[in-house]
Amino acid sequence: MQNDNSTLPGWIGGFAGSNPEFAYPTPNLTSLPMLDNMANIDLLQRQQPIKWPEFSWQTDKGASDPKRCYQMFAPYISRLGYTDTGRVYSIICPQQGISSPTLGTLNVEVTVTGQRGWVDENDQKFAADMSVVGKVWFSPGAKQNPLVKLLWDHFEQNKQPFPSDKANAIVILTSKVNAPENPIFPFLSGESTGFSVPEFAKHPEAWSVGNIEVQIGAPVKTGYPVVDGFNKFILDIFNLGSGNMLQNGNVLTWNVWFTQPQLVDKEEWRTHAQRWRDSIDADHGSPDGPGTSAKYFDGSPFKPDLNFIKQQEKQKFETFLGHIDGDIKHGITKLLHKL
Repeated sequence: MQNDNSTLPGWIGGFAGSNPEFAYPTPNLTSLPMLDNMANIDLLQRQQPIKWPEFSWQTDKGASDPKRCYQMFAPYISRLGYTDTGRVYSIICPQQGISSPTLGTLNVEVTVTGQRGWVDENDQKFAADMSVVGKVWFSPGAKQNPLVKLLWDHFEQNKQPFPSDKANAIVILTSKVNAPENPIFPFLSGESTGFSVPEFAKHPEAWSVGNIEVQIGAPVKTGYPVVDGFNKFILDIFNLGSGNMLQNGNVLTWNVWFTQPQLVDKEEWRTHAQRWRDSIDADHGSPDGPGTSAKYFDGSPFKPDLNFIKQQEKQKFETFLGHIDGDIKHGITKLLHKL
């Protein structure tokens, strides 16, 4: 880590010390309200960009060898926003694209639903609480896939929500680890300590580092049995291709490595998520360069078995067909026989 406590001009500080309960080693932030992540953009003055968002999860949770995976998502996709005194008002979290052999590309986003916290640039520390949901939806290009188009049109004609955009995304609940009833979890300074981190996932050149652990829960029911069956099918496919990243009960962990503080452009902050989404939708890339491929601790690549996934997708599709009937069922069956 850079041993540099010099601060960007304009830093005042003081919010971190405004309540003794905020202090390490166990910051208690419950005196602060959980705030909507986009409600106070006009108050933001400073930010810490996350150049290296390093994720980790077990690809086969519960197995004797759960095979922990490590992957850096796209650089600068996330950031921590706060005031000159150090009060946190917004945290931007990452998006990623995952490809399915049968259905094309799916987008996944960690969407922040609430946050609170403080930053102290003098000692390069922070403490925050967050609540998030996972969101999964099809990229616009997926409609070029005959199977997806058939389903997409069918759901629209029946006025049922199809995960064609973020507004209609499949929503996955999350919680504090081992506390499924508590949707609020900590985001703290320092590296994760619950597992070993390989050297390729460390960035000593960073200005500072923080860590997050969140437990994945169940998808939110839509009230439409056919849609819920379809969404479960899509999540099963997503997990096949991503090494069970969003497996119910799995723990998704990330070490976030920050660059030095910067001033906030408020309009850029407001539009950040949409610009990233547009970029990912256009070419499944990221404006500031790609992340890394998923790897195991020894550096060997995580390689999903595409033939196995394709077979599983066809089987799961056939199971899903039990939820529907009519011409749509016949059309999907014909297309599946061609795969």
